[in-house]
Amino acid sequence: MVQNFAASSGMFQDAFFSQDGSATVPLMIKAEGIWMFDEHGQAYIDGSSGPIACNIGHANGRVARAMYRQALTLNYAYPRVARHAPNAALTSRLCSLAGAPFERVGLASGGSEAMDLALKFLRQYALAKGLSSKRILISNMPSYHGASIGTLAISGDETLAPFLSGFAIAGAKVPAPITYRGEPGLSTEEIADQSIAALEKAIVNLGPENVLAYVVEPVGGVATGCLVPPAVYFQRIRELCDRYGVFLVFDEILCGAGRTGKFLATHHLSGCIPDVIVMAKGIAAGYSPLGAVLLPAGPVDELAKLTGFNFSHTYGANPISCAAALAVLDEYEDHDLIANAAQAGEHLGRILRQLIQTSPIVGDVRGIGLLYAVELVQDKESKAQFPNDFNVTEVARTEALKEGLIIYSRRTSAGKYGDWFIVAPPLTVTLADCEQIGQRVERALVGVRHRFEGGCGAAGFPQRLSLEL
Repeated sequence: MVQNFAASSGMFQDAFFSQDGSATVPLMIKAEGIWMFDEHGQAYIDGSSGPIACNIGHANGRVARAMYRQALTLNYAYPRVARHAPNAALTSRLCSLAGAPFERVGLASGGSEAMDLALKFLRQYALAKGLSSKRILISNMPSYHGASIGTLAISGDETLAPFLSGFAIAGAKVPAPITYRGEPGLSTEEIADQSIAALEKAIVNLGPENVLAYVVEPVGGVATGCLVPPAVYFQRIRELCDRYGVFLVFDEILCGAGRTGKFLATHHLSGCIPDVIVMAKGIAAGYSPLGAVLLPAGPVDELAKLTGFNFSHTYGANPISCAAALAVLDEYEDHDLIANAAQAGEHLGRILRQLIQTSPIVGDVRGIGLLYAVELVQDKESKAQFPNDFNVTEVARTEALKEGLIIYSRRTSAGKYGDWFIVAPPLTVTLADCEQIGQRVERALVGVRHRFEGGCGAAGFPQRLSLEL
């Protein structure tokens, strides 16, 4: 049966993706722990936790049993007409893990939906308070906040401009504090100061009375290559948002739920508590679609008395998803996985950073916990990128597959801000696993160099090289 499906590529979801000659993704038939197995029995380390989601690894018995029991007991209940215990238990647990002032949780079916929910809440709250002009959203360039029309509109990717033109209202953008490709000679803090100044200028020019929120990733994902801005950046943007009456929204869809070595990336910061935190991915760890919006009780209870929040989704607070997330959080606690993310992540970071010295095409390695990006360059001294007709991150992905390693790569902003892939294994990874991952990445990079020197593109076929070579 597997072989029959394999012969019919149109049966799979990737039939919608780019048919650019890239290597076909493997047909997986089994997964366990950090490992996945294809139809031929080839084993792969899931070095990216899917799209940085499968935080506790695959085929976890506790989670599967919890979902099964919940499906047999109460499989569905719509929050507007019925309450259920898993909803209360999960929201209480998330509030406890997040800490003050986050006392209310709204649940959705994933990250994009949760971000939409958060922004709709803020807009409705502003209207209920008589602040009807507050409608403009500011975010960073580059950035990524989801795949719905609304969240794409606030994501920072210049290649989206033709798609959004006349179709959606794009949010305002300010430069992200990108360090590796920042202005030469400036310190990390000075680069952050430039971004902060740009944010204040944007708020003033747009009019504070018109700006609803500033949305930012405390640790970046694929759009910025796991950018970790300095602490002063967050202290200053908090001050700015307070000064001008702008809501501060932290997008922890990817970096939250223990990935950085603390339950929230926010917990690494001092002097900066956002008004809203949006989570997804790791809270249900790929076992069921789930997203969450964390808010203080004050505005939630106030809006409930004024107008109520008027938007909901069919699968919000789904009992099976809640049961899955509760079991995932039990795994975090019982196996101390968040502490392991910090310890194993420090080890993985050291291993990957060694590649800057040993590989001629690794320009930078950045990240925190078990979330790292490896930036690839053609020349280290000038930081020159590979030619556009050599999609180096796609080549890296396919070379890693040959080495039995799954990494996450997707060229964003047409490579304008750099080319990188992400290494983010499940939080269950061991130090020995990290060593294996490092070795496989190193061998994959050798393969990338050979492909480039042989004049081959992403699919391994000869391509014309840039005249700059």
